Amino acid sequence: MTGVDPARVAELHAAATTTFEAQRPRSRELYARARRVMPGGVPMSWMVKWPGPWPTFVAHASGAHFTDVDGNDHVDLCLGDTGAMTGHSPAATVAAVRTQLDRGITTMLPGEDAVLAAEDLTARFGLPQWQFTLTATDANRHLLRYARHVTGRPRVAVVDWCYHGSVDETFATLDADGRVVARRGNIGPPVPPEVTTAVVPFNDVAAMERALASREVAAVLLEPAMTNIGIVLPDEGYLAAVRALCDETGTLLVVDETHTLCAGPGGCTREWGLRPDAVVVGKTIGGGVPAAAFGMTTELAERVQRSVELEDVDVGGVGGTLAGNALSMAAVRATLTEVLTAEAFATMTARAVRWTEGVQAGIDAAGLPWQVTRLGCRAEYTFRPTPPHDGAEAAAADDFDLQQLLHLHALVDGVLLTPFHNMALMSPDTTDADVDRHSTSFAAVTRALTA
Repeated sequence: MTGVDPARVAELHAAATTTFEAQRPRSRELYARARRVMPGGVPMSWMVKWPGPWPTFVAHASGAHFTDVDGNDHVDLCLGDTGAMTGHSPAATVAAVRTQLDRGITTMLPGEDAVLAAEDLTARFGLPQWQFTLTATDANRHLLRYARHVTGRPRVAVVDWCYHGSVDETFATLDADGRVVARRGNIGPPVPPEVTTAVVPFNDVAAMERALASREVAAVLLEPAMTNIGIVLPDEGYLAAVRALCDETGTLLVVDETHTLCAGPGGCTREWGLRPDAVVVGKTIGGGVPAAAFGMTTELAERVQRSVELEDVDVGGVGGTLAGNALSMAAVRATLTEVLTAEAFATMTARAVRWTEGVQAGIDAAGLPWQVTRLGCRAEYTFRPTPPHDGAEAAAADDFDLQQLLHLHALVDGVLLTPFHNMALMSPDTTDADVDRHSTSFAAVTRALTA
C-alpha cells in the first residue's frame, strides 16, 4: 500500500543506524547510565519511541534548533509535540519567568497575570470564563466531570482514534463490528470503555446523531480537526452539524484546541467561527512552562458555580495544588501577549506552506502514493494517495517500520520530526533554510526508497 519494498526499508534503516551510532557516542554513554536508573533509559516511557538504538540527549535548545550532547545541530520540527510551538525559550516568556522567580513560584492565590491571561484568551476564543490547569489532560478531565455533573448524564462521546491526553474515557475505539472497545495499548483501564463512552467516526454526522439520540451523553469531546492520528480535516458543514445535534439533544460541546491552536491565534474556534460550550488549550500557551486552560460560556460557568457547594469546591475531583501557579501564569501572560501574536502565526503558516510544498515535491519526484495535509502552521504526510476522511483511514495508512526509517533518516540529517507520526510544526523562529533542510533530506530518502 505504501508503494515501497519492506526489504529496502530495512536496508536503508540499517545504513541510517550506522550513521546515527557514529554521530552520537556521548548520547550512547548517557543512555547506558540512564538505563540503570530509568526504565528504557528515559524519564517518560514514550520517549523510547524516538528512532535509533538510543535516544538523542539534548544539551541546549533555542528558537527552532537544539544541539545534542555530541555537538550535533538539529532543526526542531517536533517542538515538544506543540509544547514549544513558540520556539524554545522565547525571550518574552523567559524574561517574565525570571522576574516571577524572584517574586514567588506558587502561593495558591491569584495575581494580575491570571487576569491578563484570561482576558487574552477571552479575546481569542470568544468564551468569557477561564480556568487554568497544568496540562490539557487535566483541563479535558475537569470539563468532562463538570459536564456529567451539570447534565446528570453518565456518558461522553469521542471520535474514533482520537487522543486527548491520558483521559480514561477517551481510550476507546470501534472494532470491525462497530462495537466500542478499549484502544490498543490502553494500560489498566479502570472500567470497560463502553460503560463510559460512545465512539463515533470523524466526519460521520449520522453516527453522531445516533450516539446522542439516547440523551445519555453529557458532552461531545473532539478536536475540530484530528491531529494525533495524522491530520484529518473536517468536511464542509460537519462541525456545524455536530453543534446543531448538541443543541437539539442538550449535549455540551467541548472543543480541544491543544494541537489545533496551530490554525491561528484563536485556533479553529476563531478561524472557522465555531460555537463550543467549552474550549481546551494546552502546552503551547506557557511557552514550554507547564500550563493549560479551559474556557466556558457564561451559561456553562454559571451552571457549574450554582451546582458546586463552596465547602466542596476543593474536593470534587477538579483542581490541582499547582494549577494556576504564579510562575505558569507569568509564562502564559507573556507567551499569549508577546509571542503567539497574529504576526507570528502568519510567519509560521508561511513556513508550513513551504514545508508542504517541499514534501509534496519529494513525493511526486519519487512517484510515491503519498500525500500531505496542512492545518495552519502544522503539516503532515501520510502513506496514502488521498487525505484521510476519518481516524480509521488514517490509522490504516500507517506503517511503523517505514515511519521509523523516515524519522531516523531525518535525524541523522539534523532534522527532528514528532516521533508519533509524520508531523512537522513551525515556530516563529523557523526559517526557510530550516524547512529546506528537511525537504532536501526527505527528497534523498524517497529517491533511495524507489531506486
